[in-house]
Amino acid sequence: MTEPAFLETPQGRRIAYHMTKGNGPCIVFLGGLKSDMQGTKAVHLEDWAKSRGQAFLRFDYSGHGESSGTFEEGCIGDWAEDTLAAVTALAEGPLVVVGSSMGGWQALLLARAIPARIAGMVTIAAAPDFTEDGYWASFTDAQKQDLETVGHVELPSDYMEPYIISKRMIEDGRTRLVLRQHLSLPFPVRCLQGTDDTAVSTETALRLLEHAECPDMRLTLVKGADHRFSDGPSLALIEAAVADVLNGAD
Repeated sequence: MTEPAFLETPQGRRIAYHMTKGNGPCIVFLGGLKSDMQGTKAVHLEDWAKSRGQAFLRFDYSGHGESSGTFEEGCIGDWAEDTLAAVTALAEGPLVVVGSSMGGWQALLLARAIPARIAGMVTIAAAPDFTEDGYWASFTDAQKQDLETVGHVELPSDYMEPYIISKRMIEDGRTRLVLRQHLSLPFPVRCLQGTDDTAVSTETALRLLEHAECPDMRLTLVKGADHRFSDGPSLALIEAAVADVLNGAD
């Protein structure tokens, strides 16, 4: 396994990354909450990009993988800063952003931050605004009290160890919401969503589709696919979606 390189961000965080030089637009993979750049989708897509001679960037947010910090200290805004720092320092020219789960929210935040650089986007079980619409909306009164007194809530996960959700994550998330104001995506967008996803609902995918202002946006619902979206057929669908967006970005 190749050792990662590291980037020091303007905020003083140390971000681990793998950058493959090649033709543009550069494909940037944005992982999900508590995922890292060694995940099946990220590595598979990197190999696919290399086979095409396409530039590709994957990295770990702070508090994830081999980057500095701890997950419990982080929040959506920190990871948005990491993303912007990584693409600014490491990737040249237009970008095709591929966001998985929380990475889908990050992709939308990146498009809001640097719209002129985004040539296209693919989302996989995108989870925009999940701190508010998923976590906060489902918290009991006791959990909301724990946020105030303990500073965090521990939530079980179907896919890994429990999540520690901090008060800072909830409060910061409210300043990053994208489904409550105008959302312009003036480039090709392809959204993939599994019907058996227990972490992100098809309703979320439909809400994003309906809310965004986009001239070329398509949602593909995959019967039986779960949140991982990393089996052979799912990976083939991701490849096809990225290729479609790249063709539209030419």
